[in-house]
Amino acid sequence: MANDLARWQFATTSVYHFFFVPVTIGLAFLVAVLETVWVRTDDPEYKRMTRFFGTLLLINVAVGVVTGLVQEFEFGMNWSTYSKFVGGVFGAPLAMEGLAAFFLESTFLGLWLFGWNRLPKRVHLATIWAVAIGAMLSALFILIANSWMQHPVGYRMNQQGQPVLKNIWALFVNPTFVWGYAHVILASLITGCLVVLAVSAWYLRKQEHVEPFHRTAKVALIVLIPTIVIQLSVGNQLGVIEAHYQPMKIAAAEAQWDSCKPCSFSALQTGGFGPTHQSANKIIPIPHLLSILATGTWGGGVTGLNQLQAQYQKKYGPGNYIPNVAIQYWSMRTMAYLATLVLLYGLWGAWILYRGKLRTSRVFLWLGVWLVITPFLMNTAGWLLTESGRQPWIVQGLQKTVNANSPAVTATDIWISLSVFVLIYILLGVIDLVLMLRYSRRGLAQADAEAAEPTSPAGAATPATALTY
Repeated sequence: MANDLARWQFATTSVYHFFFVPVTIGLAFLVAVLETVWVRTDDPEYKRMTRFFGTLLLINVAVGVVTGLVQEFEFGMNWSTYSKFVGGVFGAPLAMEGLAAFFLESTFLGLWLFGWNRLPKRVHLATIWAVAIGAMLSALFILIANSWMQHPVGYRMNQQGQPVLKNIWALFVNPTFVWGYAHVILASLITGCLVVLAVSAWYLRKQEHVEPFHRTAKVALIVLIPTIVIQLSVGNQLGVIEAHYQPMKIAAAEAQWDSCKPCSFSALQTGGFGPTHQSANKIIPIPHLLSILATGTWGGGVTGLNQLQAQYQKKYGPGNYIPNVAIQYWSMRTMAYLATLVLLYGLWGAWILYRGKLRTSRVFLWLGVWLVITPFLMNTAGWLLTESGRQPWIVQGLQKTVNANSPAVTATDIWISLSVFVLIYILLGVIDLVLMLRYSRRGLAQADAEAAEPTSPAGAATPATALTY
């Protein structure tokens, strides 16, 4: 019971935290792009929009940091056996994330925030790019650690039976990290683009501040279209990598109980998600597609769950090595289908932008406001696909999740903390949503007022401006 509750608690905090991470990475990049255009063109409209979306970035960072800190404490509180086991490997990348990437991001975010009218334009521009780079580096070091759990490399076992790091470079070239990191960064850019596009579409539908928000919608579309196209390709390659190193995860994502060659992909299916109910009604089977997704070849074979279970029992001993098939199956399709929807929407946007009708296409703009939900669903589905698909392992092939929690922490302890966390996170989520919506609706006029604050002859902000920021 305590182990299951600890899993629920970490899953809750992880999913909630991952609502904010992609927004931070994506918005930081787009704010840097907007400020770059302002510096290059000296067009004041781009400065207005930089400050506007920069404030949304700050709101998101303020809440996101809190949720991330809770996660790190949970390693020691709920997963002490796991922390002791992997400490010889995890220490390096997590220290790099905390001492390098996080401090880079937070320090330069402060310089960017308080540097308006104080720093030279190009220096100020460099600070927001440092924020964007720092956010991506934070994700890099976290993904290095997570990828090691998916495919352990660069380690040796010491006399106590614990892995210790012997080749740190191996962590950086781990195939699951290289493609997984690219996948996360691209997903973050897509999230940022859809957030910017949603806010811009809302104003364009109301025909308020049309010119500035037409420009930000245009920037979002220009970044979104190539990003989602590349993402689909990267996701396919990541599937090939995972099929090689974690074949159970890919077989579960298709509910493929028996080996096949070549293999079809089911657009939808009913049944077939449990070991005692393996027969399924596959709706719209697409021949050869699973072979392409899992092997990168037209007729490649996929080892079935039953065959993998037998192999794992022979290698690791008795036990159930099949993850939750329903979670895998539907997470994969949620992510893939919504990504396709976003691609079609982006191509539609490119067409109406080309025809000069972006300002007046009310159906497109209405859909753009609501489509902001899709990246959060896709990101959550991707997280479930990655983490649930590794089960029953917490470190693939080395340590099972059932053996990784803290023995001294009782189920009652976790129930209490889980309940408190859920309540606090709901409150934080409501506060974040209210602030984001309120500022999105009233923020441009506020940004204009702030930008109009007088400065001293030396160019420094007056006390009023300093207090505003």
